[in-house]
Amino acid sequence: MPAALRCLFATILVHCNPMDVRCLWDTYYGDMSEDFQRSHSSTTDAPIQCTLKSINYYLESMGQSVDKYDIPQIKQQPLQTEPRECREIIEEMSVKVPAEDVAAQSKLNQEQAEAYNTILQRVNSETPGLFFVDGPGGTGKTFLYRALLGKVRSEGMIALASATSGVAAAILPGGRTAHSRFAIPLQADETTMKNMSKQGGGAKLIRQAKLIIWDETPMAKRHIIETVDRNFRDIMDSDIPLGGKVMVFGGDFRQVLPVVPKSTRAETVNASLVKSYLWPLMEKIQLSTNMRARADTSFSNFLLRVGNGEETTIKDNLIALAEQMIVQQTQHGNPEENLIREIFPDLQQNYRSTDYITERIILASRNEFVDNLNEILIGKFPGETKTYISFDSAEDDTNNYYQEEYLNTLTPNGLPPHRLVLKENAPIMLLRTLDPSNGLCNGTRLICRGFDKNIIHAEITTGQYATKQVFIPRIQLSPPENEGYPFKFIRKQFPIRLCFAMTKNRAQGQTIPNVGLYLPQHVFSHGQLYVALSRGISMATTKVLVMTEKPERYKGTYTRNIVYKEVLGEI
Repeated sequence: MPAALRCLFATILVHCNPMDVRCLWDTYYGDMSEDFQRSHSSTTDAPIQCTLKSINYYLESMGQSVDKYDIPQIKQQPLQTEPRECREIIEEMSVKVPAEDVAAQSKLNQEQAEAYNTILQRVNSETPGLFFVDGPGGTGKTFLYRALLGKVRSEGMIALASATSGVAAAILPGGRTAHSRFAIPLQADETTMKNMSKQGGGAKLIRQAKLIIWDETPMAKRHIIETVDRNFRDIMDSDIPLGGKVMVFGGDFRQVLPVVPKSTRAETVNASLVKSYLWPLMEKIQLSTNMRARADTSFSNFLLRVGNGEETTIKDNLIALAEQMIVQQTQHGNPEENLIREIFPDLQQNYRSTDYITERIILASRNEFVDNLNEILIGKFPGETKTYISFDSAEDDTNNYYQEEYLNTLTPNGLPPHRLVLKENAPIMLLRTLDPSNGLCNGTRLICRGFDKNIIHAEITTGQYATKQVFIPRIQLSPPENEGYPFKFIRKQFPIRLCFAMTKNRAQGQTIPNVGLYLPQHVFSHGQLYVALSRGISMATTKVLVMTEKPERYKGTYTRNIVYKEVLGEI
């Protein structure tokens, strides 16, 4: 797998800070260049140059280049009469257009067709357009995006696809996370500007793009979206919103809003898109025809009532769940076991099946619940166990106040655990964006295919890069600044975690045939219950384990539903 090794080499250079890059090159050059040596057997220089160019391709996608490292350099080509197109534009022009996306125009319903024609009219006339596509899960937002992308790209024009989450981005051909696509700083406020050079390839790509789609926008803080607006105006030398580009935002405000640590309800609402100066400028497109309703109309109607906050409640915003969805607790044994049996039946017989693994997930509201479920499931999963221990340190801790044993007990949000337990064929999720142009984004779901001391071999399971084989190294990771630690915490570990279970926020944007919902406590924020339930496709395949105390004098199973109606009222 020489190509995968070259990608790994580039990843190590960028993310692992190797001490002796030249030694690394000399040791593994033969393996990385094996395919080029076969095709250029008559010369010794050609394989070296081809290998360097391939590595440089991966480095450039991570914002670096070969000339920054102590390895042989790419020989300069003779001056060309025509300037070479930048890598970002070449990449976008080479995105494959699925035939079904080109043919999707004929399958649009009336609402989708009206939106499709309105947006394309702006693209074809090269006039500014700022749209927001709103609709509950199942109304075909992604289908509309793919039809638009297929049409624009099939005519030789550039269309950019992005999403707030890596999981949602992977669903769109050529999709990238918005932070990666637009070089957005992790911490943005009212005055933040871009990390993107105005003369760089990213800016050239934006100038040439005829259509830009940003899915799951309600998850992003308004400051991030406003930062992109300022950047686009600067890149396009224009005072028109988003620089006059045809921009399609989309999502569902019934789902979770931006995560603002330790915030009040008012602060969360204030951080959302509806409070941005851009919101009144957007043309609203409403999709309401539920494509999933044919499979289970009662489930679709129930989800809509839950999302809108219209489902009948009793005290403390509790709503009743259909008995068909409830996982019954037994007097003896672990209640989690019952939920696992419902979602992962016959695990021992099907654990090698990629489809079986990727079509099932258990969702929970907190990382501690997710970790507990993943620990139970990896114990049940067949195969030999491989445990990786992290190397933890506190930067600038000259007095050694924070012992490594203490640091090992910490699991900050977004970081892998100190003890990472894996087995072959187990599902895992990437926690950092390593190489977005090759499908390695934060939130990408993979299957573990093998492991060594310092490398994990995995296979991407979703999106356009499904079945792609990749190598993942250990890297240094730190939690966000707002985690509140009085020191800079550094953990050297593989940037992955098990993915039998995940948080509701991580699952947003996906449709999964078999969904379990684990509720040892009630949900605590807007849209969490709706997001979890709406990942499923029917009541028969969506199972809920409620472990909270049942309300007195009421029969049935109840759980809390939280809806910030002031946000929905802005739509």
